Amino acid sequence: MQRWRGLEDIPEDWGRSVVTIGSYDGVHGGHQVIIGRAVERARELSLPSVVVTFDPHPSEVVRPGSHPPLLSPHHRRAELMAELGVDAVLILPFTAEFSQLSPADFIVKVLVDKLHAQLVVEGPNFRFGHKAAGNVTVLADLGATYDYEVEVIDLFVTGEAGGGEPFSSTLTRRLLAEGDIGGANEILGRPHRVEGVVVRGAQRGRELGYPTANLETLPHTAIPADGVYAGWLTANGERMPAAISVGTNPQFNGTRRTVEAYAIDRVGLDLYGLHVAVDFLAYLRGMERFDTVDDLLVQMAADVKKCRELISDAS
Repeated sequence: MQRWRGLEDIPEDWGRSVVTIGSYDGVHGGHQVIIGRAVERARELSLPSVVVTFDPHPSEVVRPGSHPPLLSPHHRRAELMAELGVDAVLILPFTAEFSQLSPADFIVKVLVDKLHAQLVVEGPNFRFGHKAAGNVTVLADLGATYDYEVEVIDLFVTGEAGGGEPFSSTLTRRLLAEGDIGGANEILGRPHRVEGVVVRGAQRGRELGYPTANLETLPHTAIPADGVYAGWLTANGERMPAAISVGTNPQFNGTRRTVEAYAIDRVGLDLYGLHVAVDFLAYLRGMERFDTVDDLLVQMAADVKKCRELISDAS
């Protein structure tokens, strides 16, 4: 799959294509419906499929300080889109100047002059252009002028998550903040992932017999609610069962919120400085302060035992 950072990266000889545009944070079940349809139509037309997305999130430019927690960084979104069969991903730097483009100027600059769109596939709520003035009706009207077709896909996907609310990135973020990892994972169609570089922490896990990888997470990462989780730690391409802790470590009067993962039964791992991924499978319990460190150790042993069971059942 080709990955382009900005319009200037698009090959000059790029021909006609099938395009879909959106933030697509998380590439969740609803997104997969739209992207999957774009890929399907591209294959029917013997054309490449292109996903157009933005960095940073448009809300951060339009309303500074409002950047939502991100369900997945751009490189992860690209990986997930590649799995869906997408041929190219275009990440457009979203600047104040770019945000001023009218719907018509946006269409000409991106879809017509660069991507030569033959078909654009979108959901019914798609908005674009200055002050989000463009919608799917405007998109279709401009298509008649600039020689592309528009297909609108109903992305009304629901499940048990959120009591049956339609799948969305907003709902996924809310469920993560509530610790409902099962609901979030249902929407995503996979375990929620947090990435970062392993840095040195207080070394207390090592002292207690449970050495953890302490992640310095990427900016704006959507981190689940404080608590203990079962999941996996992936480093150097190896996926290892893990017990995961999110919180401030109240047992030792911590103040900084961290994400730490203990690779179950692994000895002698040296992960410092590595970029790793932590996948959340299930929520075990909330953060607690125990009367003694011995009480904490008893609970940690029980947590690891439970994690083994949950991960084994999921494998």
